[in-house]
Amino acid sequence: MTTEAPAGLLLVVGTPIGNLADLSPRAARALATADAVICEDSRRTGRLLTHVAAEFVADAGDDRGWERPELLVANEHTEHARIPEIIDRLDAGETLTLVSDAGMPVVSDPGAAVVAAVRRAGHRVAVVPGPSAVSAALAVSGLAADRYVFEGFLPRKGRDRRDRLDRLAGETRTVVLYEAPHRLTRTLQDLAGVCGPDRTVVVSRELTKLYEESELTTLAEAATRSVEVEPRGEFVLVVAGAHHASTPIGDDELRRRLSDLLTGGQSKRDAVAAVVADTGASKRRVYDLANALA
Repeated sequence: MTTEAPAGLLLVVGTPIGNLADLSPRAARALATADAVICEDSRRTGRLLTHVAAEFVADAGDDRGWERPELLVANEHTEHARIPEIIDRLDAGETLTLVSDAGMPVVSDPGAAVVAAVRRAGHRVAVVPGPSAVSAALAVSGLAADRYVFEGFLPRKGRDRRDRLDRLAGETRTVVLYEAPHRLTRTLQDLAGVCGPDRTVVVSRELTKLYEESELTTLAEAATRSVEVEPRGEFVLVVAGAHHASTPIGDDELRRRLSDLLTGGQSKRDAVAAVVADTGASKRRVYDLANALA
């Protein structure tokens, strides 16, 4: 006879992106009853467990026998090293929860390597959905959300950043980006350079928190405001997709647009990207016309 090993379970749990009142009862129960909680930062998740104890465990009347789950830190630096222990604990039949500092794990946060390893090991993975800055920002933006692309954080520099920006310039779907306050101005300026200064953007910050803001504006206006008012908090940018012309635009019109942008001080690369985004003309065609103007 053979005895099957206990079935371990990994629960991927969404947590509040700012307002602790957004924690669902099911998520609280998953955290309270886990054998261990896999987290990015033990201090932040520790505060969340304190909230769970105060708001859910105590209310249920069983707080005297409750023991806070062990915290296993698996952030961008330690995630891979933590995997063998996680698999061993699941092999022993434990139930583990995976959380990030805020929102859904894996979405621009650590956790993908853990989930993949758990699946390869044959253990169950289930989800307790919760708040997400992506869906929250889309919901309040008023921009098209039937088709969108989530880009997370842009590469910080170099060719990777330039290539990503160039691709976004011609993207017809709504684009959602995350950005840190100290990089906000540069990102808005770069987006205005490739997408055009008049492209619509909704800039949201501190979603669900006390100082939540969400402003519908243009990329150029948002960039100017970020210089005038020091950015604070975490930002989500929802950028309108490019609207391509329904009829082809002739070379003369393309030359005129290029000339206006170049005369206005834009670089050739930025001018080409802006015209491509606004007209839907091929990048090679516009680039050749720009070279002929030089």
